[in-house]
Amino acid sequence: MKKAVLALVLIGATAAYFAFDLGQYLSLENFKASQADIVAAKDANPALYIAGFFLLYVAVTGLSIPGAAIMSLVAGALVGVVLGTLIVSFASTMGATLAFLSSRYLLRDWVQGKFGERLRAIDDGLEKDGAFYLFTLRLIPVFPFFVINLLMGLTRIKTGTFFWVSQIGMLPATIVFVNAGTQISRIESTAGLLSPTLIASFVALAFFPWVAKGIVAMVKRGRG
Repeated sequence: MKKAVLALVLIGATAAYFAFDLGQYLSLENFKASQADIVAAKDANPALYIAGFFLLYVAVTGLSIPGAAIMSLVAGALVGVVLGTLIVSFASTMGATLAFLSSRYLLRDWVQGKFGERLRAIDDGLEKDGAFYLFTLRLIPVFPFFVINLLMGLTRIKTGTFFWVSQIGMLPATIVFVNAGTQISRIESTAGLLSPTLIASFVALAFFPWVAKGIVAMVKRGRG
């Protein structure tokens, strides 16, 4: 019964987002058109506005609806790189963890019953190297944010591990987007923010822990 209620709430919230075209309020065009009013509202009551922005970011990422990338830009435009990065980093990780837990609560048992044998090898691998796998996925921006949240919820990776690895793994891209937001007037879309060179750098960074782990293993075998 509890699962059914939670599923209905999530489906209802997502359906309302699309039915009422709420995405228009999370667009780059809307922010640019309303930037002066938004900045004035933030300046009038900074603490309340930042708290509301934080909760909205958590909700957007927790419900896996579009808008997080634009909100990261907006954070940079409103409060600068340092505070914007702190807000986006923690809000995105909290939202991701909520999506992760929802997926685990609603779908894990069904998927386990349906594909238990096939999942066993994946679960065993994640139990051993889950932090490495997740860190790799988080650092490479080509993997959709919400897909990682939902799929990881179907595994046995610990919630605490998911949280801190996501926090660290998403930080580089967060800094890129928030920093870009400080020049938001020059940005027409989010498409060009992650250049091939920057993505390649993230990929190299993502695989560095695996290389280091392999080197350590070789050294241990050599000493043995």
